Amino acid sequence: MRKKEYETVKIIPLGGLEQIGMNMTAFMYEDSIIVVDCGLSFPDDDMLGVDLVIPDVTFLKDNIDKVKGFVVTHGHEDHIGAFPYVIKDVNKPIYATKLTMGIIETKFREHNLLNNTKRKVVTYGQSIILGKFRVEFIRTNHSIADSCALAIHTPAGVIVHTGDFKVDYTPVFGEPIDLQRFGELGKKGVLAVLCDSTNVMRPGYTMSEKTVGKTFETIFDDNPKSRIIVATFASNVDRVQQIINAAVSHNRKVAVEGRSMINIINVASDIDYIHIPEGTLIDTEEIKKYPDDQVTIITTGSQGESMAALSRMAASIHKKVTIKPGDVIIVSATPIPGNEKSVARVINELSMKGAKVIFQDTHVSGHASQEEIKLIYSILKPQYAVPVHGEYRHLVKHAELCESLGIDKDNIFILSSGDVLELSPEKGEKTGTVHNGSLMVDGLGVGDVGNIVLRDRQTLAENGIIIVVLTLDKYNGQLLAGPDIVTRGFVYVRESEMLIDDATTVVYDAVLNCLDNKNCDWAKIKGVIKDSLGDYIWKKMKRTPMILPIIMEVD
Repeated sequence: MRKKEYETVKIIPLGGLEQIGMNMTAFMYEDSIIVVDCGLSFPDDDMLGVDLVIPDVTFLKDNIDKVKGFVVTHGHEDHIGAFPYVIKDVNKPIYATKLTMGIIETKFREHNLLNNTKRKVVTYGQSIILGKFRVEFIRTNHSIADSCALAIHTPAGVIVHTGDFKVDYTPVFGEPIDLQRFGELGKKGVLAVLCDSTNVMRPGYTMSEKTVGKTFETIFDDNPKSRIIVATFASNVDRVQQIINAAVSHNRKVAVEGRSMINIINVASDIDYIHIPEGTLIDTEEIKKYPDDQVTIITTGSQGESMAALSRMAASIHKKVTIKPGDVIIVSATPIPGNEKSVARVINELSMKGAKVIFQDTHVSGHASQEEIKLIYSILKPQYAVPVHGEYRHLVKHAELCESLGIDKDNIFILSSGDVLELSPEKGEKTGTVHNGSLMVDGLGVGDVGNIVLRDRQTLAENGIIIVVLTLDKYNGQLLAGPDIVTRGFVYVRESEMLIDDATTVVYDAVLNCLDNKNCDWAKIKGVIKDSLGDYIWKKMKRTPMILPIIMEVD
C-alpha cells in the first residue's frame, strides 16, 4: 500500500486571489511542479509611476529544478502578461493553444526572448506529460478565442482548472464549450475544481458574444452618414471580427489604431482566427481620402487609459484622428473596477467635441454568471472547491454558491496568495505558506520600486519637496554659504517670498545653534534642519512637504 504522503497534491496560488488579475497557480506533487498561467495586474491609483505589477516568483526560483513547465489557459494580459519578466528567472517550457502562443511570441519578440524559451502549441483534447502530472486541454468559451480549461491528472486525483470561461452555445469563432468532456471527468471522479469567480455576483446566464454583433449591425444601420469609431479590448478577437463584419456589410473601410490592437489582429490573421475581406483594411493616414460614411475605426482605449488611442483622440493629441461633431463612438467594454472615473472622463471629453457616444448594450462579459458556474459544478461533482480569479468578496460569494450545491463547507477553501493547500481523497487542509507577493515594473526596472519609494512618490505628489542647500568649512565647521531653499510642488515661490525668507531664517538659526554647540555631525545637522523647518512649515501652512537637506564641504 502506498504511503499517505504520496497521495497528496499541493495547490499553491502565487497570484490571482484577492484581486482581479496577476493569475498564477503552482501545483506540486513530490518533486514535480507545474505552473498555470503567468499574468500581470495593472497598478492601483496609489502606485504612482508604476507600469505593471507581476507576481513574485521566489518560490519557483527556489524550486527551479522541480518546475516542469507553464501551462496557459488563454491569451489575456492577466494570464500571460508577466511571461517576459518571469521567464528570465524561471526559464521553463510553455504549453498553450495556437492564438495564445501567438500572442506570447509577439511579447517575446518585443523583449528579444524568442530564441531563449522552449514553446509548444497544443490542441484541444491533447494531453502533455510534465513530471508526475498529465495535463489535458479542454475547450471552453471566453472573450478571446482558443481559451481552455485544464484537467490536471495527478496520482491523488483529477483537478480541473476552469481558466476564465463562460458557456456560449453560439460562439463567433470555433465550437461551444466541451461540456461532454467535463461530464466524462465528472463520472470518473474529480478531486477538486478551481473555478473562475469574476462574475459570481451576477445571477442568471452570460449572454452569447453573438448578441453584440446584432447590436453593432443596428448601430451601423441607425448612423449611415456618420464616421463610426469603436473602442474595445484588443484581445477580444471575436468582438473585432463582428465589428469588421458590420463594417463590411455597410460598405465601410476599416482602420485599426493602437499598438496592441494592431499586434493581435496581425497574429489572429496569420493563423486564420480572424477573416478580413481583401481591401477592407486601410492605414489610419488614408482615412481622409474617404467620406465619413465609408469609414470605421477600431481602436484601443475602452478603459480610459491615458495613453491609449481613444484617450488621445478625446484629448485632441492624437496625430492622425481628430474627433468632430457627428462622429459616433461605441465603447464596447465594461469598465474594470477602478477605471470608472477614467472611462467617464473620456466619454465626457468626446461628448464635448460633439460626438455621439454609445456604451449601453455594446458589450457582453466573457465570464460565467451564477447559473453557468452551477452547471460546471453539477457536471464535475468535485470533492473539493477552490474559488479563484477574484477579489475576496467574489471568493466568499463563490463559496456560498458551492455550499448551496451541496458541497461540504469543510471542503470549500478560500485561499490567499502564498497559501499551501494539500489535498488527498482522505482530507484537504491548508498546511502553510510560501514566499509570495508582487513586484512593480517601472520602465525597465523590475522590483526596484517598493513601498518606501511609493511612499516618497506619494509625499512628493501630495506635498511637494523643499531642498535646503548649505556649505560648511571642512576643518572648523563654519557655515560658509546658505542656507538656500529651493522648492518644487510646494508653493509658487514668486508669490511666497516672505514665507521662503522666514523659512531660511529658521534653518539658519537652527544650523548656527547646532554648530555653536560643536555638534558638526552631518546626520545631526540634517536632522535639525528637517525638524526645525518641518515644524515651521506645519505651523504656518499645515503641510508636510519632503525636506531634503544637502550639505557641501569645502577645504
